[in-house]
Amino acid sequence: MPWTKVYANKAEFEKISAEQKGLRGLTYREAILEATEQALTADKNVFVIGEGIDDPGGVFGTTKDLHLKFGADRVMDSPLAENGITGITVGAAVAGARPLLVHMRVDFLPLSLDQIINHAAKWHYMFGGAVRVPLTIRAIIGRGWGSAAQHSQSLQAMLLNIPGLKVVMPATPYDAKGLLYAAIFDNNPVIMIEHRWLYEHMGHVPAEPYKVEIGKGIVRRQGKDATIVAISLMVNEAIKAADELSKDGIEAEVIDIRSLKPLDSDLVIESVKKTGRLIVADTGWKDCGIGAEIITRVVEDAFESLRAPAVRVALPEAPTPASPALENAYYRGKNDIIAAVKKTLARS
Repeated sequence: MPWTKVYANKAEFEKISAEQKGLRGLTYREAILEATEQALTADKNVFVIGEGIDDPGGVFGTTKDLHLKFGADRVMDSPLAENGITGITVGAAVAGARPLLVHMRVDFLPLSLDQIINHAAKWHYMFGGAVRVPLTIRAIIGRGWGSAAQHSQSLQAMLLNIPGLKVVMPATPYDAKGLLYAAIFDNNPVIMIEHRWLYEHMGHVPAEPYKVEIGKGIVRRQGKDATIVAISLMVNEAIKAADELSKDGIEAEVIDIRSLKPLDSDLVIESVKKTGRLIVADTGWKDCGIGAEIITRVVEDAFESLRAPAVRVALPEAPTPASPALENAYYRGKNDIIAAVKKTLARS
């Protein structure tokens, strides 16, 4: 499918689009905006709330002008009170609405964890399935110039140990639209985590509403020598790494896991049985991260298929620095993934 490929800029996309007879393209941010607008149009019970969503910039462009189209009673700005606005959306969801809550920075999502962990994630179970909590939370992660320790964290791992929560991290515009639309119409709470460095990436996105199934990963690149499982922005880095490795005769398979919970471990295990080697590339910290969970599942169910120890590519155990020089040393990318693949090959 053409929408499995992502283009780093509009010029690159338009060149390919012309060659393939005008395939429709949107940026990642535009795909989120379109999914939100289509959900608001499809169901009057959908509403959007968050800090700054009616600002002229519209949360990095993802909610731009929606308040003008749907009114302030369905697209509403909120005060800086994360726990309070999350509680409002939990109550609204229980009462029959489908709230889309936008947390502009995941760094301040922990202020609302009582509402998420003890209420949104639990009530369906606690009331014997009689209560639904169709709440979608968008949370934004990722580095920015000098954002440093309190404004650029990747906190997805802390959400994965909570029964009742679903967590997705789309890497492409196609998936950003499809997963968000699926999340809004899911009857359980879903947290969608977006990397701000993806917002300008462009890809093929159908105009009509559609859903991408939550809990299903996808193979972005076929290979036989190693499996690279990547998350969010690291999917693009993994594909770059695989293309570079191919020049040396090493063919790596790249899996975009898309959904962290539920996790498509069957897809990963199937790939590892073919390649015998596993590398996991995460945007977060290494200790107790999604990489550890993916590797554990492979060890539990397909240990005999591993020809070398698995390797994690993730952030070092330190807060995010503010200095550009330190940032460049801190964040992981293509070269780190290449080194990890070669490390597994050397040990097999």
